[in-house]
Amino acid sequence: MLAISPAGGGSALAANGLSATIRRTSHGIPHILANDFAGVGLGYGYAFAQDNICVIADQYVTVNAQRSRFFGPNASWTFGGNGSVNNNLNSDFFFQQIIDSHVVEGLVSKPPPDGPVQGAKDLVRGYVAGYNLFLADTGVANLTDPACKGAPWVRPITEMDAYLRFYELALLASSGVAIDGIGSAQPPPGPHSAVGPATTITPAQAGQLQTAFDTMHEIGSNAYGLGGNATDNGRGMVLGNPHFPWEGSERLYQAQLTIPGQFNVEGASLFGVPLVLIGHTDHLAWSHTVSTAYRFTPIELTLLPGSPTTYLYDGAQRAMTSRTMTVMVKQADGSLAPQSRTLWTTQYGPIFTSILGLPLFPWTPVTAFAMRDANAMNFRYINHFFETDQAQTVGRLYEIQKTLVGIPWVNTIAADENGDAYYGDVSNIPNVSNAKVAACNTPPGIATFAALGLPVLDGSKSSCEWDIDADSPQPGTFGPSHLPHLFRNDYVTNSNDSYWLSNPQAPLTGFARIIGDEATARSLRTRLGLIQVQQRLAGTDGRPGNRFTTQQLMDTVFGDRQYAGELSRDALVTMCTGLPGGLAPTTGGAPIDVSGACPVLAAWDLHDNLDSSGALLFRRFYEHVKATVPSPAPNPTIWSTPFNAADPVNTPRDLNTTNPLMKLALGDAVKDLTTAGDPLNAGLLGHQYKVKNGEKIPIHGGPGTDGVFNAINTSWSAAAGGYPDVPHGSSFVMVAHFNGTPCPDVHTIVTYSQSTDKTSPYYADQTRMFSNKQWVTEPYCESAIAADPNLTVKAISVTSPPDALPNTSGPQWWPLVLVGGLALVALGVRRRRNRT
Repeated sequence: MLAISPAGGGSALAANGLSATIRRTSHGIPHILANDFAGVGLGYGYAFAQDNICVIADQYVTVNAQRSRFFGPNASWTFGGNGSVNNNLNSDFFFQQIIDSHVVEGLVSKPPPDGPVQGAKDLVRGYVAGYNLFLADTGVANLTDPACKGAPWVRPITEMDAYLRFYELALLASSGVAIDGIGSAQPPPGPHSAVGPATTITPAQAGQLQTAFDTMHEIGSNAYGLGGNATDNGRGMVLGNPHFPWEGSERLYQAQLTIPGQFNVEGASLFGVPLVLIGHTDHLAWSHTVSTAYRFTPIELTLLPGSPTTYLYDGAQRAMTSRTMTVMVKQADGSLAPQSRTLWTTQYGPIFTSILGLPLFPWTPVTAFAMRDANAMNFRYINHFFETDQAQTVGRLYEIQKTLVGIPWVNTIAADENGDAYYGDVSNIPNVSNAKVAACNTPPGIATFAALGLPVLDGSKSSCEWDIDADSPQPGTFGPSHLPHLFRNDYVTNSNDSYWLSNPQAPLTGFARIIGDEATARSLRTRLGLIQVQQRLAGTDGRPGNRFTTQQLMDTVFGDRQYAGELSRDALVTMCTGLPGGLAPTTGGAPIDVSGACPVLAAWDLHDNLDSSGALLFRRFYEHVKATVPSPAPNPTIWSTPFNAADPVNTPRDLNTTNPLMKLALGDAVKDLTTAGDPLNAGLLGHQYKVKNGEKIPIHGGPGTDGVFNAINTSWSAAAGGYPDVPHGSSFVMVAHFNGTPCPDVHTIVTYSQSTDKTSPYYADQTRMFSNKQWVTEPYCESAIAADPNLTVKAISVTSPPDALPNTSGPQWWPLVLVGGLALVALGVRRRRNRT
């Protein structure tokens, strides 16, 4: 069993304060150098605030339950990591309940491993000091980003603010999908009858919920862990290709954190987290993909007749716990007024009524639903990343995972210097076996479990509680012996499908359905990800050799193959050329001449490159196919060769052109382009782009649901005649290849660039590089950092920052936080050529 040191290998805060050196290399990438973890946090917090203070300050407003105060109760915000849209007032009551419960303070105060190790606490304290130092040094009125310059909601932060943000991220795939449904849940009005209709969820409603979760998983990732048998030098290589939002606080920020001789890691973090979440050390690299496992279960409560706040448990009555919260709300005239609401919780968790905007869990006189969340008591994930940032082998990584089982909602894919590759979903998952579901699933859960693998458990029986594994650090979650993992010396992959085909030569089977499905069709993106590796190792991809070089892996991730097109284009062309008179039907209208589409599709290069003529036409066709081929329809399938579990990488396939909806989809695609004034042979150039300061930067890639590995997920605009202003997709992309030295060969790109500040030189520079399929060669070792032509150096320090300030959010607002102690002692700037 891995031992977690209470000190975490870090030093306590120095008595004379904190100091750090911020070295920025080309494209504004900060390399933080300090003597202890608190100093590393100081430098990270300062650099990060320089680049992104407006976005993260907005999130500190959110987690402090003050959106209604500053932005009004009727507005909403989007939790980019899961796509949920949340009303401000409901969100405020959701977070105020967390604040008033003091759950976060309780987690922080726990001894490791349940609470943060000292080194992680030092990082957080330093981060807060660095953030506040930047704010004191600059002043809110002098911020360069117009999004929050002079805004009253930008303020110094406390350590509790930072931990509240950590907690928000822990809940992203669990309670975070029900912020509206928890923050607004109220007992049924009027007289409380003793009877009422039972709650049911129909298969169609479960399908809506499945679509909502599928949309959430589109904000996913690809990752390869390549072992020594798959690389040209016999050493490990990792591709990290998360597909996360291009706007908002769930962006990724690249940095290097260094304590000489003790701690050295580089990679990317979600906003507000001073640890590397995806990246590499000297000898280990790793990435993450959003897991299919559920981190929560709805619990159906049987209510006491006549009392909708009392439920039954093994025949005994249990009263819900009420908590009345008050938040300050901005009025129409700009004044503030307090508003209160009472929310209710149970032994399982809070009452909720909706998930991802779908009101499928009503609170009636006879039933209510509680959210039981495995991550509601999980700060072990902080220690997981703190320890991983110091790991050097996949074996050590697995020991960390087995001990902490703290990862909240992702798979891990890794490889090391020794040529070992690793996949694992050794993460925090409710311990709900298939047998438990069979015994305890309720009528609403029948449809949701069939469609999604999400049960709705019976809360009236103690026998339906989550089970307990002896090797789990958290009661009610699976221990590592019941979680999938795999070591290989060739490769492992994941593209947001379940663990089953991490490597088709060694399928992972026998795990609970709540973790993922087995022997079912994989997504087109998963299949292409596997095919690309298989073709490379077979030497059949048209490139030299039969193992990956660094450049070949870089070329693979941005190859922009359109796998749906590869599977269907030839049959589509045959269908097109066989249409009588060249006419195809259109939805709700007269047939349209599609004869001009046939040669365009025949000549298309089956890619989503900017210059791929016909790519726009095929995408519109396939998007209409996905939208117009519902399963209840006659002859419903897209593919004529069905899924075969014995050939899961290559099935289903072959476009089912006997389905009349295929002709309809082709007609609608041609109509889309002609109506928008686009030529049928249009590529993506000029039609798919990201707007940065008025500049339309062309973006290659395409939808992951179309089987495009370089997933760029966006929506058609008839007015724009294309796909404007990409919202999410490939984000921080990393190829890390070990070479027998402590200086691995690493190439990265932050597709949306490092800074959200429109006035920053780092606001659009890497986006232009991504447009051209260019990469940043990462400076990691000291010699490379020193040699960077755009290096700047800034030394910062603070004297004795105060202890953590209490969270004081609530109706009286926060008191003015004193920043007089945050004095800038040393400022050294060294410029080597002009900054880019």
